[in-house]
Amino acid sequence: MIALFSILQEIDIQEKVKNAPNGDYEIGIFIGSFLPFLVLVIIAYVIYRYNKNNVNKD
Repeated sequence: MIALFSILQEIDIQEKVKNAPNGDYEIGIFIGSFLPFLVLVIIAYVIYRYNKNNVNKD
């Protein structure tokens, strides 16, 4: 099931950039590829700060 999901989600960035109508599309691909990573980092940091503050209260 997971393998099927990953195959369906596989994106060929090189192909998208090659077929892009202009240079702005490349910037959008760059931002879109890092945005999920950035969101996960922010969520991890918020959880870290929350847990750090709760440990210090005890």
